[in-house]
Amino acid sequence: MVIVSLSFSHEVPSFCYVRPLLGSVAVYSVPFQHGVIRPFLQNSDFLEELREELLGLSFQPKSNDLYKFKQSEDLKRRKEPHIRALRRLLFEDFRLWLSDITNVELEKTVDVSCAKYDYTDTLLCHDDELEGRRFAFIFYLVPEWAATDGGSLDMYDTDEQAHPGHIVTSLVPTWNSLVFFEVSPVSFHQVSEVLCEGRCRLSVSGWFHGPSLDRPPRCPDTGLPRSPHIPHDHEILYEWLNPAYLSVGSQARIQEEFEERSEILLKDFLKPDKFHAVCAALETQSIGWELCGPPNRRCYERAGGDLPDVLARCMELLRSEAIFLLLSNLTGLRLHFLASDDGESEEGEGPSEPAQGDTAGAGQSGLSEQRERVPLCSGELRHWGYGHYTMIHDLDPARQEFALDLLLFCGCDDWKAEYGGFTSYIAKEEDEELLTVYPENNCLALVYRDKETMTFVKHVNHRSLQQETTRPNRKGFWDFAFVYYE
Repeated sequence: MVIVSLSFSHEVPSFCYVRPLLGSVAVYSVPFQHGVIRPFLQNSDFLEELREELLGLSFQPKSNDLYKFKQSEDLKRRKEPHIRALRRLLFEDFRLWLSDITNVELEKTVDVSCAKYDYTDTLLCHDDELEGRRFAFIFYLVPEWAATDGGSLDMYDTDEQAHPGHIVTSLVPTWNSLVFFEVSPVSFHQVSEVLCEGRCRLSVSGWFHGPSLDRPPRCPDTGLPRSPHIPHDHEILYEWLNPAYLSVGSQARIQEEFEERSEILLKDFLKPDKFHAVCAALETQSIGWELCGPPNRRCYERAGGDLPDVLARCMELLRSEAIFLLLSNLTGLRLHFLASDDGESEEGEGPSEPAQGDTAGAGQSGLSEQRERVPLCSGELRHWGYGHYTMIHDLDPARQEFALDLLLFCGCDDWKAEYGGFTSYIAKEEDEELLTVYPENNCLALVYRDKETMTFVKHVNHRSLQQETTRPNRKGFWDFAFVYYE
């Protein structure tokens, strides 16, 4: 830590009593360069009036894969006297001081807005890097606040590949304090979820612009391994699936609906005894859960190692040749060489059955003769609980291809939409959701996405812990998540 003098070359002419405290600022280099000024302004009356002006602004809800909070319009054109005075201070005095102590020439262009974080609001792990941003700042106008109230500014260390690792610094917001930090390839931080009800985490934040730092190439995601189907004939379908989905007529109706909408939800997909056995294994048997990261991309648990027998069998079902053919019949996609070009089964042939008891080896041989590209799948068993999420990122290999997503939900009979954990699909460069898939017990969701469609799982918030009051032994829910490629 370094203590430097906080002094300015001139005072604010329009509001002379809004001078910053001519005191000191603590500057830290770990985990990345940042500073804390506490207190920032001298006049308590001014602060209260500024807070009232800010709370009187119009705030718009902001929610996507990265955040959930309310944000005001840009403050650069606001006419309120206290907001104008703060803006003058930040844009002129503070900018010049920051430029002087950092030896970085900062532009006069400054982004600034006001944010309100209420109960369960959060801003997940990110680095703030965007063209031109050089320093970020956050000025807090919060009531009395404790670490247990959440809403802290958490800073992450990074590994040798510049991925965020662990939180090493947490700054609890305090009244009349200002935090600033250098925007860089390693400036990963988050606003932890606000855990207190009835109090608002109010702040003014933005960025000073200047020459950007060099950014090393980002490491791409490797993604889950893909494989062709495994040997299993149609008998596995009759063992596991609701018979309603195995008739020619029902599959034709489902395919017609799917081709019109590119998505469908199939309820009561597994037989009741199989579904209950899967849920019982998930709740009672030992499973080696691995936390998946890095936190700027995802945070959830994936089943690793040897699975209990019924769960391993369910994974086999979703990788089987029989399910590839069934999905072809349900969607019209070419996921099996027996699927006809128009998506319809040949007359007299059972739509769920591979050719006359064919093994996967024979199927693979026939497929390679007819097509150069072999249909593949990747899949995992996931656990979703408090604090879990996934985010959209540019280097996700799944964003580069057409694909069929499959989600089979378990253990979510008392799950509520307000908890989060739902899967959202959005168009590239757009905020409006195209589709939201909510967890629903024993439901199979099928969604076909193109290269312009992105998906994420919404952050599971603090409200989800209410589930434990009715189900003490259950925390969150599970899904089997598979992706199929033609």
